[in-house]
Amino acid sequence: MKSPYCFIIKAVDGRRYDNIRTYGDKEFIVSTSQEDHTVSNRFAEVISVPIYYNGPITTGDIVVVHHNVFKFYYDMKGRQKSSWHHLKDDLFVVEPEQVYLYSKDKNIWNALSPFVFIRPVSSEDKMFNSLGTFEELWGEIVFKSDDLKEVEVGDIVSFTPDSEYEFRINNEVLYRMYNRNICLKK
Repeated sequence: MKSPYCFIIKAVDGRRYDNIRTYGDKEFIVSTSQEDHTVSNRFAEVISVPIYYNGPITTGDIVVVHHNVFKFYYDMKGRQKSSWHHLKDDLFVVEPEQVYLYSKDKNIWNALSPFVFIRPVSSEDKMFNSLGTFEELWGEIVFKSDDLKEVEVGDIVSFTPDSEYEFRINNEVLYRMYNRNICLKK
């Protein structure tokens, strides 16, 4: 089965939600809401690539997708529904613009154009740093697409307000944003 313009994917581990966290040796459910976008699963395995696609992603790769892909919703009458991405059984379709990272082996991630992933940096203000806050609008580049040539992985950059979109990749909080949101390099 192939789509002309969309990837066909399935959720990694068959789970639509990533709402279980381990602290020490105990597992905790951190949210029971199906409408909580912060715990929707964002990792998928590629079942087939679009017919007209000529990028680096291949069948079997793991991709990071938009938070709404696997979510359940409730219609006006309170009936549970899958997102429009649901195809059948455990298969979903997703447009290339909603795929942000890909990995051939789950440890090495590559950003797709026009996206960049930023690690927030600790606040330089000693008072706020002790509280564990991040420096506003500054971060370190972790994953970037090839078309962002002005900066390198590891560079500290500033970005435009309200451009950060939080993801948890390899148990680390990262901000996804567009390349155009990078405005300064330290």
